[in-house]
This record gives sequence, structure tokens and C-alpha cells, in this order.
Amino acid sequence: MGETLVKDAYSIAVIGGDGIGPEVVAEGLKVLDAVTGSGGPTFTTTDYDLGARRWHATGETLPDSVLDELRGHDAILLGAIGDPSVPSGVLERGVLLPLRFALDHYVNLRPAKLFPGVSSPLDVSRVAPDGIDFVVVREGTEGPYTGNGGALRVGTPAEIATEVSVNTRYGVERVVRDAFARAQARPRKHLTLVHKHNVLTYAGHLWRRTVEEVGAEYPDVETAYQHVDAATIFMATDPGRFDVIVTDNLFGDILTDIAAAIAGGIGLAASGNINPARTTPSMFEPVHGSAPDIAGQSKADPTAAILSVGMLLAHLGLDKEAARVDEAVAADLAERGDAARSTTAVGDAVVGRL
Repeated sequence: MGETLVKDAYSIAVIGGDGIGPEVVAEGLKVLDAVTGSGGPTFTTTDYDLGARRWHATGETLPDSVLDELRGHDAILLGAIGDPSVPSGVLERGVLLPLRFALDHYVNLRPAKLFPGVSSPLDVSRVAPDGIDFVVVREGTEGPYTGNGGALRVGTPAEIATEVSVNTRYGVERVVRDAFARAQARPRKHLTLVHKHNVLTYAGHLWRRTVEEVGAEYPDVETAYQHVDAATIFMATDPGRFDVIVTDNLFGDILTDIAAAIAGGIGLAASGNINPARTTPSMFEPVHGSAPDIAGQSKADPTAAILSVGMLLAHLGLDKEAARVDEAVAADLAERGDAARSTTAVGDAVVGRL
């Protein structure tokens, strides 16, 4: 991973996006201002209008000029992309995937931690007596999301559709190395490869061999393997077994939603699209979608966006500030109870603890 150089000033690109995205991002920025307010580094933000509104107005998704500007920032904070008024896939393939590919966000990092006071659908005292605290390192630039495929005879009874999963040794090795480094830095030092190499033999064995070879360089990290179907079972019956999971793009997409569900829900799930080499800015976002049905009503929980700000700070090397954000969120969650609060009220409560 690239070296972290702490600076006195940072520039953050802000993409509020669609639906509840601008609302939760506003609370995240409020927390960022509070935690870095006095004596710390300064942050300047630049807003970018990407999403449904821009597409409807201009037909654009991610213009080259905007992408060039985004490259000049230290990090990106994203709210949510997606709107029912836009054909399915247009914004996802026009904004989100191009950002990940162009900025080489080859690590999609998603922590799953059950905070005290947060309810899980699982009987945690039975299935995870030591708690739920693991992180999924999902490959972000390969797999079946690269657009390598096609369709023939569309609309006929003989229609053929293919989606090709692309896996390179280069791409697999660099995400595996990142996962091992993260596992080595955690107390348990345990890494699980999740794949399906008994059926997906070509890609699966590439992943398995790479983990074995890189793992030899990390003798203090214990490794394990789970087929993806078995991993879903263990997430529901024994989630405490996991520490760091490394997996491909598609399996990671699915597993991380299960992980979010058992750790209190998608509204608490933060994520980072990371370029560990730091040659481009990494992007941080809540896992949840744009929730257009509640947009503009201040009903959205901004906790995931706030935790994403904590991840952003940690990525920039501001570990003290990141820890303060996490501690403030943890304290708020522990005392939250069942009372409904507005989006801004949650943000204010977290700021009040800083």
C-alpha cells in the first residue's frame, strides 16, 4: 500500500448524488468540520452535480472534464447514485463503475461491526459471543462487472446473453496483498478466501494459488477457505469466525450486504473504494442506496455516511480524528434507543459528542 503523508490541508470532492444522498452527505460534512475544527488540518470541499438531475438536464453521466477535476482532490465523499426516473443501469454504469475503473479503486473495503446497543437479526449471544467485527476486502475493478460480454438475437426466442468474469493475476494479487496487510494489522491476524473454486475452476484456482503464494510472505496470518455458499451459511450461524475476508467483485457485492444486515442494517454500513497505491483519490460512501421514497423528508439515517467520513480520515492518515468519529458514533448508537430521529438530529447528536 502507498505511504500515507499527513498534510495541513486537504481538498475533498463531494458528490451528493441522488435521493437521500445529499442529505446524509451534509451530516457527514458537518461531522468532518467538527472533528477537524480547531488546530487540525483544514478541509476544503467542492460539490459535483453527478446523477439523475445532470443526466436529465444534459444527457451526461461522467464527463471527462469532471473526471479530470476529481483526480486533483485528496478524496471523494459520495452520497448515493440511482433514481427510478432514469433507466436501470444508466447511472450505475455511467457514474459509479467508470469512477472505480478510471481511478483504479481496486479495493472495495466494507467493515462489518456490531456496535453495542445495536440490534442484530441474529441471536448474537449464541452465534457470536465475542461479537461481530470483520472486514470484507472485495476486488473492485475485475470480475463480471467489467462489461466484458454481449447479447445476440435480442428479443427473439434464441436470445443469448453473456457476462464474462475477468480475473488477472495482477488484479488478484494486488487485492490479496492488501487483504493480507490488513489482516496482519488486526489482532486476530486471520484471513478467509471466499470463492467457488470447485466449480469456477479457472478463476477460483487463480485466487486460491495467489492466496497460498502471498500467504507464505505472511507466516503470522492464519488463512482459511470457504465456498461462497458455505460462507453465507456461516455469516448467519457463526459470523464470529470471520476477521478479514478477501473475495472477488460479485461475491463481495453479495456478501457485504449480508454482512451489513447482521451488523445492524444497511443504514449503518460504510464503505471505501480504495486505491491503496494512492495514485488517485479514494472514494468513500454509505453502502445504502438513494431511497427516493424518503428523499427530502429528513428520515434517512446518516450514520453510514458519518462512518464513511471516519474511513476517509483514516485513509488520509488522520487516525486520531477517525477514532474520534467512530467513538462518537458508537456512543450515539449505544444510547439511541427506538425513538425516531431526523437526519439532522442524528448528525447533531454525533457532533455534540465531538
